[in-house]
Amino acid sequence: MPITRQPLTPLSATTAGEPPPCAHVRTGLRPDPAGCSRARGRPRLPAAAAVLAVLTWTAAQANEAVIRKNLTERLPNLPPIEEVRPTPMRGLFEVRIGGSELLYTDAEGNYLIQGVLIDTRARTNLTEERLQQLTAVAFADLPLQDAFATVRGNGQRKIAVFADPNCGFCKRFERDLLKLDNVTVYTFLYPVLGKDSEQKARAIWCARDRAKAWADWMLRNVTPAVPPNGCDTTALERNLAFGQKARITGTPTTFLADGRRVTGAIGLDRLEPMLNAAK
Repeated sequence: MPITRQPLTPLSATTAGEPPPCAHVRTGLRPDPAGCSRARGRPRLPAAAAVLAVLTWTAAQANEAVIRKNLTERLPNLPPIEEVRPTPMRGLFEVRIGGSELLYTDAEGNYLIQGVLIDTRARTNLTEERLQQLTAVAFADLPLQDAFATVRGNGQRKIAVFADPNCGFCKRFERDLLKLDNVTVYTFLYPVLGKDSEQKARAIWCARDRAKAWADWMLRNVTPAVPPNGCDTTALERNLAFGQKARITGTPTTFLADGRRVTGAIGLDRLEPMLNAAK
């Protein structure tokens, strides 16, 4: 009796899974050496990405160790290095010292660069962006109970200003703030320019209307009245302590609602867009 050969039913991907690379070796399918070599030499994408991430992290750690060692040994007067991290520029590393001071170096710490890093394609100052990240203070973390508020319009936009009563730039900035609408300005008295600044700050804080006493002095040069005995001025001490912790080194220093810090008496042409973006 003749034997009838039944045709083989090919395995489907749904029943047996997709054949592995070079399956023709076992199944007798027509070989495709080129395809086999391609399959062998191409790792799966997730695995390749994971390997690349590990190698990148390992290289960065090795570079950091070399940079720290070389800079510390060669520049003994350099403040302690707080962080080393790669920059978008290949071979260039950021070295952070003193909280928010940024320097740049090569992968071996042979050269040290002081300056700003500019992305010419995006036309952005990468150093400034990084400093904004490092010096940001969440608005909710500001001790607003130790400031006095001036509301203009609906007061929806918010800023906080640390200012010294004898600071000339603060007086100029105060004149510009008058032109803002729909803003609440929280003023922190920050007397860092000497004993007279401390006395004026105490007098303004102890005034019945602090915002008026501040405006009278800063805008109209009207000396604030001598504070009464027993007036509690510990808020000024707390402001100084907070400023030291937050590294507020100059006046005026302004914080926007999104936490960004702005140093100096910037003009309204810069301040208005920042206020609108910080909503």
